[in-house]
Amino acid sequence: MSERAAPFYCPYCGDEDLRPHGHRHAAWECAACNRAFQLTFLGLLARGSHTDAEGERT
Repeated sequence: MSERAAPFYCPYCGDEDLRPHGHRHAAWECAACNRAFQLTFLGLLARGSHTDAEGERT
């Protein structure tokens, strides 16, 4: 597994022209829409667990 996983496209405009943003871990910038964003891993879900729109378990 790599130390820094790269996204395939910008979550805002869908363009693929992405570059690492500064020295922050998991931070990326899109040259097409001039936005910077950060990807984070929230954790593993229990099998069969579902959440609603507010993130509450049902």
